[in-house]
Amino acid sequence: MSNYFEIIRSGINTTFQDKGRDNLYHIGIPFSGAMDNRNFLIANKLVNNNLYSAVIEFAYQGPLLKYTGNKINLAITGDVIFSIKKKDTEIEGSCYVSYQIENGDEINIISTNKSVYGYLAIGGQFDIKFQWNSCSINTKANIGSNDGKKLEAGQKIKLKKINLNQDIKKTNYINTKIENIRVIKGTNFEYFSEVGKKIFYNSEFTVSKLSDRMGMRLEGPKIENIVNTNIKSEGLIKGVIQVPADGKPIIMLSDHGTIGGYPKIGVVASVDYDRLVQISTGSKIKFKEIKLSDAETLFKLYEMETQNLLSQI
Repeated sequence: MSNYFEIIRSGINTTFQDKGRDNLYHIGIPFSGAMDNRNFLIANKLVNNNLYSAVIEFAYQGPLLKYTGNKINLAITGDVIFSIKKKDTEIEGSCYVSYQIENGDEINIISTNKSVYGYLAIGGQFDIKFQWNSCSINTKANIGSNDGKKLEAGQKIKLKKINLNQDIKKTNYINTKIENIRVIKGTNFEYFSEVGKKIFYNSEFTVSKLSDRMGMRLEGPKIENIVNTNIKSEGLIKGVIQVPADGKPIIMLSDHGTIGGYPKIGVVASVDYDRLVQISTGSKIKFKEIKLSDAETLFKLYEMETQNLLSQI
């Protein structure tokens, strides 16, 4: 029997993602990969996968999938509302629990709950193409599996492997919310007036509906630039905060362009990135300055905490 999922409803921004692709900035290719790395890793651990296996990432509303094939485990992580339909029975799903599904079952990922991204991992491997050692889809550049495009209704996702170990696993992880985003001073911090700097650290900003995997646009008071609103294009990194001429910050996310010509006021500390990307449209955020040494220490602790979570599953 061939094993595959049929996409009945594709959902919003449903893509294949893994850990992303390294060392390609010099040719204009960003890392991409799962937006929320911790939830990505937990999803794979729950179904006995290699931690960096491909998963299905979705935003706001997920896909409706019908499964055909042999028994297989799956797990969903994030703050997600979903159900599993088995013949005439519908089960209300719980995140951070693995489920065994069989021929004819349907998985309906209804929505994320006051967050943005969720993850579906299957106990096995999707039969998908890799580009530069990653399946991660960047829809802006049409890079990755599925010809670099979002998954669509009517598609069939074939599996090339099903894990033999189908033990049911679970963990009691809780997604915590964040409002104060910790940042390090950017390379163009002195381009901004003292009033502009105070606005950046003391004001509240709203996440714009124009945000996506490439960047998070913020609405709020204008941050005044007193030097130049354009600079010679420089390299960008994930989490850097650019301020264009309109004075409204843009945070570069996983599919960001690798160079840019707007002054950079700050960089989001890596420890806060997973929770930053889960802040939904219309939510409020504030920035808080920390030193580079503190950001490094906090990230090391976050990584240790993640490994402890995984070891307990």
